[in-house]
Amino acid sequence: MSQPALTTANTLTASYTSPTNEAFAITTPLPSSSSSDKTSHLSALRDAIADVQDTINKELTARMEEDKARDASAAAVDDAKEEENYGEEVQEGDD
Repeated sequence: MSQPALTTANTLTASYTSPTNEAFAITTPLPSSSSSDKTSHLSALRDAIADVQDTINKELTARMEEDKARDASAAAVDDAKEEENYGEEVQEGDD
C-alpha cells in the first residue's frame, strides 16, 4: 500500500492495489493552510489521517474476509475430492 501523501491541492490520498483483490483509493480534502493558522491545519490533518486509517482498516478487513471465504471454498472442494477418492490411489495426469 502506498503511504498517505499530502499533495499541493490540500488533499490526503491513500491507494491500495493487490493481485487478488480490487484496488481502492481514498482521497480526503483538507482545509487550506495558512501560516498563521498552523495549529488548526495540523489538527484537521490529524483527523483526516485517522479517518483514512479507519476506512483502510474496514476495506482491508473486508478483503481478508473475502480471502478466507475463497480459501474455505477451495478447501471444501479438496475435501469433497478426497472423500470421493477415499481408499483409492489417485493419479492425476499431466495433460
